[in-house]
Amino acid sequence: MGGTKALALLIAAGLAISCASERRLVVGSKNFTEQLVLGEILAQQVERRLSTRVERRLNLGGTMLAHQALVSGGIDLYPEYTGTALTAVLRMPPERDAARVFESVSRAYEEKFSVKWLPPLGFNNSFAMVVRGADARAGGLATLSDAARRGGWTLGIGYEFERRPDGLAALNAYNLTWNGQPKTMDLGLLYRALQQGQVTMVAANGTDGMLSKLDVSVLEDDKGVFPPYEAAVVVRAEALDEFEGLQEALTALSGAISQATMRRLNYQVDGEHRPLDEVAREFLRGFSE
Repeated sequence: MGGTKALALLIAAGLAISCASERRLVVGSKNFTEQLVLGEILAQQVERRLSTRVERRLNLGGTMLAHQALVSGGIDLYPEYTGTALTAVLRMPPERDAARVFESVSRAYEEKFSVKWLPPLGFNNSFAMVVRGADARAGGLATLSDAARRGGWTLGIGYEFERRPDGLAALNAYNLTWNGQPKTMDLGLLYRALQQGQVTMVAANGTDGMLSKLDVSVLEDDKGVFPPYEAAVVVRAEALDEFEGLQEALTALSGAISQATMRRLNYQVDGEHRPLDEVAREFLRGFSE
């Protein structure tokens, strides 16, 4: 009887160890194309480098939803942008120097949230104020200051841009004049609205795939009101301790994704309608570490 009980205890202990070892790393993302692409790239990178099971919780929502999921332990990591963290999460004033922004958010996240910022992925996805190419050529428009002198714009924006201090409020520095209130819509509809004439300017992102395919013009932020938005992986310190080799696997992607590459990946999903997992797998296949 004693031997049977001892055996049962050994089996139970073995099952407990097995269950503990089966804990999946959870990768999250926000709810727009670039975040989905990056989230899938991160998930596949971990799977191929660590041979560990990964749970995907992509398309979570906006910045604060993704951030709360991270700090509460609902996800272990996700891609974030330095300027977004600085202004939207930490509520700190905008800063133009990319290195100082990264240093500030890295220090604050570690102290406040026990979250580590890994070195940037290689591109800066700042807000991009976009107009039709024909309008830019006709008006000789190259900067936002040029656009302010013309006036009378109908603005299309995403939901976050309207609320964030580094979004619509920052744009006020140019004293642009508007035809009515901004038209708020899903990010995926902005370029269609611009092409169809529903709006004459949109607040897009610098790595949008459509920027390289449509006849549009990005107006220079000549006053520098938008902070740098370097993309990087934010990961819970506990996850780095728990999953051996995780930091090395993720850091291998640092500096590997240029702005042109990110635009191409975004367009493959948005413009060519290719499956997300296929786009990520192809990128990693051609990626030399």
